[in-house]
Amino acid sequence: MEFQQRLPHNLRETIIFMAIISIISVNIIAPVITGLEIGFSISHYLMVLKQLPLLWLSVIILVVATQKPAEKLGSYFLDNNSSFRSTMFINAACNVLLMSLVLTIVGTWIGTGNITMDPIVNFFAKWPRNYTIALIIEAFVAQPIARGAMSLMHRQMVLD
Repeated sequence: MEFQQRLPHNLRETIIFMAIISIISVNIIAPVITGLEIGFSISHYLMVLKQLPLLWLSVIILVVATQKPAEKLGSYFLDNNSSFRSTMFINAACNVLLMSLVLTIVGTWIGTGNITMDPIVNFFAKWPRNYTIALIIEAFVAQPIARGAMSLMHRQMVLD
């Protein structure tokens, strides 16, 4: 029952769910990672804001591209008796894992406006931090808000 109320039921709800998660994630994760890289300031934040539309589009494409592989990866850790919360956390961890592998490189290219070898050369130094930040935001901020929105939508439908 908790699965049904807190997750999307159709394409329209899936689009809303993805939009909520991606908008929250991109608007928090990118500024935090950039701030850790070059310092936290208003000018740096405004610089990040200019890159967010392209970064957001990249995130949406990656969500769609990594969904099936992430589900497959998650199935190795879950069984039919897994709780809703453990299922949601494992799914978030697997999605973030796959996306962070790509975005550690591509996100740097988008953010700097330069395709260089630097994010590849420094990948193993940067990726664990990026993954941790993204997982915390996804699992404890973005996804709970999106699931709450779905629950609210489904409750509204029942009342109407």
